[in-house]
Amino acid sequence: MTTTAPVTSRSTIAALLSLTAGTGVIDAVSYLGLGHVFVANMTGNIVFLGSAANPSSGLSASLALIALAAFMFGALVGGASGHRWAASPTWPTSVLLAQAALLGAVAAAGAVFGISAMGRPVVVAVLAFAFGLQNSTARRMAVADLTTTVLTLTATGLAADSRVAGGPGAKPVRRLASITTMLAGAVVGALLVQVSVSLTIAIAALCVLIAAVLLGMDRRVRA
Repeated sequence: MTTTAPVTSRSTIAALLSLTAGTGVIDAVSYLGLGHVFVANMTGNIVFLGSAANPSSGLSASLALIALAAFMFGALVGGASGHRWAASPTWPTSVLLAQAALLGAVAAAGAVFGISAMGRPVVVAVLAFAFGLQNSTARRMAVADLTTTVLTLTATGLAADSRVAGGPGAKPVRRLASITTMLAGAVVGALLVQVSVSLTIAIAALCVLIAAVLLGMDRRVRA
């Protein structure tokens, strides 16, 4: 994979942490409010897809497949954008603005018409597509320990690279920040979904919008 050189300015780190918080929010609302499915964490969906073989699991294989397919399509579009326009000063801000717009549109439509009227499969597909865009963009940025979605390797690195394990203790603050930020986002999402699914999605959109603004400012400074 060809990637741009890692950028580790404070604005970039803050932007990626904002995206991580949004991931925690959106996966909490998708799991608790949209039928036990994830729209950002595809590892969970693959496990759900297998677990749905148990008729009493309460899991939907179709929703897991919809989320996985839409996510991969979003990653395809985001990856193509990165390959073509990574050198542009408007990338990755433009991709994240598109993601925020998709999330905002779902939140607004849900507030007006109701999530159930829109149909859970449609909502799951749009949200998963949006987070496919985010994940492919974060992947191309290649900032260590800030993938914005998957924390398994981050947690592994925190323990395996620690001085207790005889390692260099590399980037413990960044790794802890990533884990803590997603946890905080999930807490917020789990609490807000009791009030409104649409409002919770709007909070995730706000997290993405903040990230887009931070990255846009950082790129202008560096231009």
